[in-house]
Amino acid sequence: MNIVKYMIHICYNFLWGDLITISLPSGSTLGLSLMVLILVPSGIYFTIRTGFVLIRFFPEMLRITKEKKASNDNNSLSGLQALIVSTATRVGMGNLVGVVAAISAGGAGAVFWMWLIAILSSSTAFIEATLAQIYKAKDPLYGGYKGGPAYYIHALFTRKHPARKRSIISVLFALSGLICWAGISQVISNSVSSAFDAAFGIPPLYSTIALVALSAVIVLRKKATVKVLDMVVPVMASIYFILTIVIILMNLPLLPQVFFRIFTEAFGLRQVVAGGFGAVIMNGAKRGLFSNEAGSGSAPCAAAAADVDHPAKAGLLQAFGVFIDTIVLCTCTAMIILLTPASAAGPLEGMPLLEAAMAHHLGQFGVIFIAIVLWLFSFSTFLGVLFYARSNVSYIVGDNWMSQTIYKIIALVMLFIGGLATYTFVWDLGDVGIGLMTIFNMIALFPLAGEALRSLKDYQQIMKKRN
Repeated sequence: MNIVKYMIHICYNFLWGDLITISLPSGSTLGLSLMVLILVPSGIYFTIRTGFVLIRFFPEMLRITKEKKASNDNNSLSGLQALIVSTATRVGMGNLVGVVAAISAGGAGAVFWMWLIAILSSSTAFIEATLAQIYKAKDPLYGGYKGGPAYYIHALFTRKHPARKRSIISVLFALSGLICWAGISQVISNSVSSAFDAAFGIPPLYSTIALVALSAVIVLRKKATVKVLDMVVPVMASIYFILTIVIILMNLPLLPQVFFRIFTEAFGLRQVVAGGFGAVIMNGAKRGLFSNEAGSGSAPCAAAAADVDHPAKAGLLQAFGVFIDTIVLCTCTAMIILLTPASAAGPLEGMPLLEAAMAHHLGQFGVIFIAIVLWLFSFSTFLGVLFYARSNVSYIVGDNWMSQTIYKIIALVMLFIGGLATYTFVWDLGDVGIGLMTIFNMIALFPLAGEALRSLKDYQQIMKKRN
């Protein structure tokens, strides 16, 4: 076991640790991890190639969310339903504790870099989601469609040998995803049980049993997952957003000061003197990348299931998903923290800081509310990752209910174990999984990107004719 932990730790440091360190004139340093070196330049490249897709097509993204399915297949998902599934997995601990950690380590300026990364990452999300649509396949088990990186990676590496049933890179991607999502299950339950213990004094065993039992009832039924997410995700995101607006209105005179802090600290006017400019940039960048997951290949597993009449529509919806996750919901958490006076926040960090901030704004109700929101965010994430797992299990072992059920049971067991004990190496395992997914996904993303860009160009022509 010690050898396994050591290997996971080595892989984690290679993927997420500072691979390159750059000295800055201020005396601080800028540490660049392999994931940052891959995802940020990719985001810049795809943003240029798509012509800032999030900004140019934002009105169209809003319009597409209102469209119905392209076919009459009762088992397929509409574009909006696919967006809801991907939003369920993007929205989680990263939107709460992750943002708090970024601000604690990098100051208010980290929020600006988080916004910038979201704009860049939305273009990457468009490319991978559009490719998932182009290479989607019929799903004989659940109905509708399935797909994702494993399928478009397969298409890329089997072009000269179309008879091959498997591609090594595709299998490695799918395995990395399944490992990642099983690891995430433990993180989810541990976060929920800890929050409920702190807020309500409920022992972890009881809250964990309730979480696992409810999850099992849903995920072990064929069609329940998407139906539950359709109800939970829009409601929880809307309530969190509305309550943040209420908090902002309660502290409206402080808002100009908050934005002043964000923009001045983003460019290190204070941090240059303190030698922390690198921390400002990297904490915002890393939080943005962790939260929106663009480039990791997760969201395309949902995008492939969308029943839309043009591949670019699925891509635009997933780019919009990055906006919802980072620009909207992560900013909500940032506002709650930054509108809290230092006297109320004290030296706290992480979840205790967020709870203290909510207590300052809304009293005990705020503490209870944030515990419930964390539960909903985490619960929907678990349902979402098991939806992602469907197509990857199918790619590795074929379309059969036995393998689907076995993986769900493994994930439920991990969910139960995680609620009772914290295994930090399992948390690292989840990060290693998503890091490997990103590498395997990017191997195919650049060679195939031209197809997604042509799809966008074709869709632009359709828009011109429509207007």
